[in-house]
Amino acid sequence: MRVDVVTLFPAMFLSPLQESILKRALLRGLLDVRLHHLRDYALDRHQMTDDLPYGGGQGMLLKPEPFFRAVKTILAGVPAPVILLTPQGRPLTHVRAQNLAQYSRLLLLCGHYEGVDERVRAHLVTDEISIGDYVLTGGELAALVLIDAVARFAPGVLGAESAPHDDSYAQGLLEGPQYTRPLSFRGWDVPDVLRSGNHAAIAQWRREQAVQRTAQRRPDLLGALDCGDL
Repeated sequence: MRVDVVTLFPAMFLSPLQESILKRALLRGLLDVRLHHLRDYALDRHQMTDDLPYGGGQGMLLKPEPFFRAVKTILAGVPAPVILLTPQGRPLTHVRAQNLAQYSRLLLLCGHYEGVDERVRAHLVTDEISIGDYVLTGGELAALVLIDAVARFAPGVLGAESAPHDDSYAQGLLEGPQYTRPLSFRGWDVPDVLRSGNHAAIAQWRREQAVQRTAQRRPDLLGALDCGDL
């Protein structure tokens, strides 16, 4: 999978992409992340990418011309989703990340300052995605979250192919508690059922724990499930 990112701050991506699972995916050629500096696509010799908003208001707005030039140059006629990271976008969910992973290529646009000119939204991007009901200083951190969430579904990125399908939200529930050694820690013991070797009982216990945890922390998720699923 190839992910192109248009940003004013490409250096923000370097350290996260050089660690852990994303680093291994890049080294193995399972993921290809290419960073593009928005200023390289500015029209004037000063490489201006922002300007004052019409109608007044605080802050600066990113101009449309650099984004349009960047997308045209980077994609070169090859169709791919063009995604703007913005708090006004659709929430990033497990299902949306899984769907985006079906594409061989994505192009991410990172907003900054007070946002982007509306013509970028209306005539350039194909989707707008938010990672939560809050505002960041720019779209770079959101783009990294999106890359990480989507990359987990790419074949070979995780050690076990079924791993992303067993996580929280995959079955509409939060994942239940997990335990490892030691067997007893400060008087807190691993539940007996997990040491029983009875796989059916373990699966039932994990299901019950997932439902209980979801009911406690995200009861809204239970409403989306059929009664037969619980």
